[in-house]
Amino acid sequence: MPMYKPNSYRNVKLDVGVGGQVLDLETAVKDGVLGGVGGGVLVSAGVAEKLDLKKMIEELESIEVPSVFICPISLDPMEDPVTLCTGQTYERSNILKWFSLGHCTCPTTMQELWDDTVTPNRTMQQLIYSWFSQKFLAMKKRSEDVQGRAIELLENLKKVKGQSRVQTLKELRQVVAAHSTARKAVLDNGGTAVVSSLLGPFTTHAVGSEAVGILVNLDLDFASKSNLRQPAKISLMVDMLNEGSIETKINCTRLIEMLMEGTDFEHENLSSLSLLVGLLRLVKDKRHPNGLLAGLGLLKSICSHESVRGSVVSIGTVPPLVELLPSLNSECLALALYILEVLSSIPEGRLALKDCASTIPNVVKLLMRVSEACMQLALSILWAVCMLAPEECTALAVEAGLAAKLLLVIQSGCNPELKQQSVELLKLCSLNYTSTIVISEFSCQDVDNRAEKEAF
Repeated sequence: MPMYKPNSYRNVKLDVGVGGQVLDLETAVKDGVLGGVGGGVLVSAGVAEKLDLKKMIEELESIEVPSVFICPISLDPMEDPVTLCTGQTYERSNILKWFSLGHCTCPTTMQELWDDTVTPNRTMQQLIYSWFSQKFLAMKKRSEDVQGRAIELLENLKKVKGQSRVQTLKELRQVVAAHSTARKAVLDNGGTAVVSSLLGPFTTHAVGSEAVGILVNLDLDFASKSNLRQPAKISLMVDMLNEGSIETKINCTRLIEMLMEGTDFEHENLSSLSLLVGLLRLVKDKRHPNGLLAGLGLLKSICSHESVRGSVVSIGTVPPLVELLPSLNSECLALALYILEVLSSIPEGRLALKDCASTIPNVVKLLMRVSEACMQLALSILWAVCMLAPEECTALAVEAGLAAKLLLVIQSGCNPELKQQSVELLKLCSLNYTSTIVISEFSCQDVDNRAEKEAF
């Protein structure tokens, strides 16, 4: 809602919805365009119901309200406007509270009041009510139209085939993606089952991509998720993840992740090389970076299943994720570090991390630049790699600036667990690093100065 701007009623232009005309306030008052017969009435099941102004204001909170309707004190729309002797109008409760604090002035003009009477501004109240009523009724009509169209499209889906089915699904997907009322209408009218029934071993990708685009926008219940976990349906989603458009790939990825929530997904589905390869391609695709978050999210969920981690490493997941670390935003970085840390818990994962030349320098650079949760993951990765080949890896880590970073962490206000991780890793480095630069010989001041430069 806009900031209040003092304004006289004269020459204020308002769209009051009468034949599309834009009227000034004075004309609207003179011509009676302030609600009229039946104004502010919602007809439901043949019964007229007068609309509540407070409820309308709450439901229309996001729309822009004419500044003349805004109380200068609260900057909210007025429900019970009253006018002072200065000609300024306020919400009754706000101006009375102003007076109760001992003020004897007009809040807007700061003039001293020669009369503290507050006069109800019925004209303004009627105009506010009329404006909100018309906006509210228009919103309700649009909502009902959207719901009706969603239900109509669902009914059509039961009848049409071929290209007509694709077009119907496409329109339903667009409606569902744009309107929460359409999503509710689809759920309330058995739409999930109708759309899910279209997914199977003989479904074309044209139909499947539109159906998945609808389902991923719905709040699926347990029964719906169980139905969608059928092998034939999952197989279709995996195929489209590998071969579909970028939008289809993202939608398939999000839907599979939704189906994994709160249940033990079939091991065969998770370890499918086709699924894992499709995900890795999505994550690595620099042409479409918007697929990165969805891909990492599903990969994280898959890696939480210990039995699948070896397969994830075997398709070459580690090197590309390590290379991506410096360029990721905070949300994607947290997911990538989680995946790498989980993979470091198995021998194949540790070896892949060690063999990747960028692992140590890229992870060390993150210390003191990311959240504490991310630093804990980073330190865990470094610990796993350094323990695998202490002399080789600790030397590379110290040369990358790890010692200085660890001392900075220890001296900072980080949580005790993070500090303890840093202490243990620093001990490991000091025991195995045999270059002419010995960690114990650094003075604290030298370490602090070096750490400051490398961290910032």
